[in-house]
Amino acid sequence: MTERKPPGVPFESWVDKQIRDAQRRGDFDRLPGAGEPLPPELSTPYDELWWIKRKMAHEGLSSLPPALALRKEAEDTLAAAYAAPSERAVRELITDVNVKIRAMMFRPPPGPPLGKKPYDVEEVVRQWRERRAARNPDSELQ
Repeated sequence: MTERKPPGVPFESWVDKQIRDAQRRGDFDRLPGAGEPLPPELSTPYDELWWIKRKMAHEGLSSLPPALALRKEAEDTLAAAYAAPSERAVRELITDVNVKIRAMMFRPPPGPPLGKKPYDVEEVVRQWRERRAARNPDSELQ
């Protein structure tokens, strides 16, 4: 559409005229998806990042953290190696993924480290009992 809205014409009237003219010319006939149901993502709540997610899916990109993405790549590579047509192809696939795995092993992970270790369940329960007994000396432990 190269035509500009003339001065003094209400915007809504001008848009409606443009749509009617396009319908008369048949510009809306045989559009892709005509007569098909709307895509399922239109029935979900609005997501501001919908277009990024669609682009990433179209490009085959992942939003996984690097370590998880490499884990998936390694599993996919192993499956591809088992289906490879020759021993040479198997060696190339596994060698390439091993280089990436070794690099990830000796590089610190992105982001801050967790800095925690699993809790000792029995120690936490013991402390819980002590604190509960200190708050309610007359109550019976359950």
